Amino acid sequence: MPRAETPRDLLAVADALVRALSKLRFAAPVTNVYQPLRYARAPFREYTQRYGRGPKEVVLVGMNPGPFGMAQTGVPFGEVGLVRDWLAIDAPVGKPDREHPKRPVEGFACTRSEVSGRRLWGFARDRFEKPERFFARFFVANYCPLLFLEASGRNRTPDKLPAVERAPLERACDRALRQTILLLQPRVVVGVGHFAEARARHALAGLDLQIGRIPHPSPASPAANRGWAKQAEHAFAQLGVDA
Repeated sequence: MPRAETPRDLLAVADALVRALSKLRFAAPVTNVYQPLRYARAPFREYTQRYGRGPKEVVLVGMNPGPFGMAQTGVPFGEVGLVRDWLAIDAPVGKPDREHPKRPVEGFACTRSEVSGRRLWGFARDRFEKPERFFARFFVANYCPLLFLEASGRNRTPDKLPAVERAPLERACDRALRQTILLLQPRVVVGVGHFAEARARHALAGLDLQIGRIPHPSPASPAANRGWAKQAEHAFAQLGVDA
């Protein structure tokens, strides 16, 4: 049976991950690293407290924050409008240690919309109507909570980091993901995209659960721009998940 402290334990896992990742350094072309679990801890804490009670049937795992999603709200795939208006979360957000001039953190005042987050949380809203109905069965987490930015402001994803930087990052994130899954006790873990699925299979090896994938909702994916919601629905069905 899950412990009553599940949301508090999820926050403790996140805080430990923040401490571990704070020791890492990243070289060019990365110029700025945002850690929203630190400067946007307040809305993330509200997210876990409100929606993190286990057990869950399904845990969705994303790759890392987007500049107009979790980087602004602290919530995985956290498109501002849906986090505020559907998840009913609106809490103070600080600033990263070193802010990129082209990617300011404005928190819930940010007017840019994160397409991936709008698609994923919009899918949940359209099918479950109320967040309580979605979170009764589902939870959404991110594998890596860091946003990596290049000098141009371009987002550099974790899979593009050199092996010497990626290895310690993945050790810390693997450990945190495994702890999160042990707390939430799902029967299915779903990677949002190939990278998240691959890391989940590695981090969760030996656990008695099903691991699969839905397409990533990024607008950079031509396939995702051709009816992502229908593709996600089909992928869930293939995994035996009623979504």
